[in-house]
Amino acid sequence: MSERRSWDDLRNEALASPEAREAYDAARIRFELGAAVRERREALGMTQAQLAQVAGLLQPAIARFEAGGTMPTLPLLERLAVALGMRLRVGFEPLDRAS
Repeated sequence: MSERRSWDDLRNEALASPEAREAYDAARIRFELGAAVRERREALGMTQAQLAQVAGLLQPAIARFEAGGTMPTLPLLERLAVALGMRLRVGFEPLDRAS
């Protein structure tokens, strides 16, 4: 009988490839940005359509962004921040402290 491996072991093995690690990191960034916008929008009681209107976008663009489907530009992040009553802050963090 073969030994069963945990999900963590399989993921770590797959992410050993630099290309896979890069794609994983990009997906994580998209997901975290989308989740942050969705959480703030919901806290403000806004619909996707309302946020889109204030930010000068279309509702499907907000839906894709919140789902992590697009990598936003800094100007887009600025527009969303203003529409959500926030200030965009961009910075660098040492890898040993990154989540």
